[in-house]
Amino acid sequence: MAELVSRRRNPYKSFEELRDNLAKLNVKNAVIDGEIVCLDSEGRSIFDELLFRRGCPVFYAFDLLYLNGRDLRQLPLIGRKEKLRSLIEKSGLPDVIVGKYVEGRGIDLFNEVVRRNLEGVVAKRKTGTYATVSG
Repeated sequence: MAELVSRRRNPYKSFEELRDNLAKLNVKNAVIDGEIVCLDSEGRSIFDELLFRRGCPVFYAFDLLYLNGRDLRQLPLIGRKEKLRSLIEKSGLPDVIVGKYVEGRGIDLFNEVVRRNLEGVVAKRKTGTYATVSG
C-alpha cells in the first residue's frame, strides 16, 4: 500500500493508479519526497493539466528520506539521490521519474530556468543533509 500525502500532511484521495503503481516498489517502507505533476512533450510541468485532471499524472521523485526502516536524512543529498535512482530504476514504473540534478554554478542554472520559463527548480548542496525548518 502506498499513500500520497501533501506537505500539510493531508492524504490525496485521487491519483489511485499512481498510488497503486508506487505500491509496487520493492521496499518494506519508504518516504520519498516528490511532487505529482503532468508534463508536456518537452518534460515541463503543466499545473492546469493536473489541477483540472486533464493530463496523465506522474510522480516526480526528488529525495529519499527513509528506506526499509532506516533514516537517510543524515546522508549527503548525492547519496540519497543515488539510492533513490537505483530504487526507481529497478522498479521499472513508467509514471515515476527521478528528478535530475545539475552540478555547476547556481546563477547559470537560475538564468537557464528563467530563459526556458521553467518552474519547480530547487538548489541544494550535494553534500548537504536533510533538515526541516519549523515555523
